[in-house]
Amino acid sequence: MIAEPAVQLRLLDLQALDSRLDQIEHRRRSLPQLATIADLESRLAALRDRIVAGETEVDDLERGLAKAETDVEQVRSRAAKDQELLDSGRVSSARELENLQHEIASLARRQGDLEEAELEVMERLEDARTALGTLTAERDALRTELDRAVAERDEAWSAGDRDREWVTHERTAVLEDIPAELLALYVKLRADHDGVGAAKLHQRRCEGCRMELTPTDIGRIRDAAPDEVLRCEECRRILVRTPESGL
Repeated sequence: MIAEPAVQLRLLDLQALDSRLDQIEHRRRSLPQLATIADLESRLAALRDRIVAGETEVDDLERGLAKAETDVEQVRSRAAKDQELLDSGRVSSARELENLQHEIASLARRQGDLEEAELEVMERLEDARTALGTLTAERDALRTELDRAVAERDEAWSAGDRDREWVTHERTAVLEDIPAELLALYVKLRADHDGVGAAKLHQRRCEGCRMELTPTDIGRIRDAAPDEVLRCEECRRILVRTPESGL
């Protein structure tokens, strides 16, 4: 393949720009904020489940407390009516008085048991509310961290987009100087060799594979016409001669 030396040098410009685009894309995919965001989203998802469970427990305990308060109030009201009847003197039968006194005593015991149960529910409800408050505070803190990480990621992505736009513009200008056949070879080699399709020969070393050329290869390159497109014998990338090739 034949290409003017100036055109081959433009191929190095294209390679530099393509490598820059690869670096921009690599930075975009490997931003530390991405791992942070994934971790925070995972923790928030797990926390949401715990908060739902906590809210359900609080709701259940609030209903339980309301029922306990109602039960206590009903027993207290019944006991107050019986006591009022006892104090009124309207009950004259000894048997009825005894039964009424027994009922009042039974209601007092029942009220005590219900009040103890009510107190237990109140304590459990207080603990559940405290635990739920801790979870929601943790959730709010994680959301703040997540918002900050997302903002940092978006800022980094915007900077990368600006860089890519500039590099893409420069690349378009370089493409105009490279013949289609040479460009096709470069694109194929770049796909086969980790994004590097063309490398310069620097001080008798291929900058693509970093291997130093043998004296035989150096002699072959010296004898080659200036417009001949050369290939590295080791990595097969396009090898571009420069004033620093050491020939």
